[in-house]
Amino acid sequence: MIISAIAAVAENGVIGNKGQLPWNLPDDMKFFQRTTLNHHVISGRKNYESIPERFRPLRDRVNIVVTHDTDYEAPGAIVAHSLTEALDIARKAEVKEVFLIGGGQLYTEAFDAGLVDRLYLTTVHAKPEGDVFFPKVGKGWKEVWSEKHKADERHQYAFTLAVLQR
Repeated sequence: MIISAIAAVAENGVIGNKGQLPWNLPDDMKFFQRTTLNHHVISGRKNYESIPERFRPLRDRVNIVVTHDTDYEAPGAIVAHSLTEALDIARKAEVKEVFLIGGGQLYTEAFDAGLVDRLYLTTVHAKPEGDVFFPKVGKGWKEVWSEKHKADERHQYAFTLAVLQR
């Protein structure tokens, strides 16, 4: 099973601010939707709760929420109590690829443990304020695809979509 992380990261490492994305990039959101559609997605509790309620659980995906809270409920999603348990759920479903979709704690745990095989990375060409950061991913990554997008009337910042592999 390929373990992939997908994230939009500002040049200063910011991925969130006060429970929200610090930007509105519709084409990046479409990339996220296309890429994760019909896959298992693993999210930390805080990240899951930052998704607007009307979009939870993410449609046409198996949503797995990781939390230490044994009483936590996420209607329509599967609750796991560790990243290992969440990955085991995906393995047992015999999926080819599973996506880690955030937040900061989940990404850090996965990268620190060397679990991530593929990274779908949107680099947002800005340095917004934030309180959640993407971890350092280390060396050994090779870019296998990228696509640049300019700022325009729909996108306040320029950004680059990329896929990196170990």
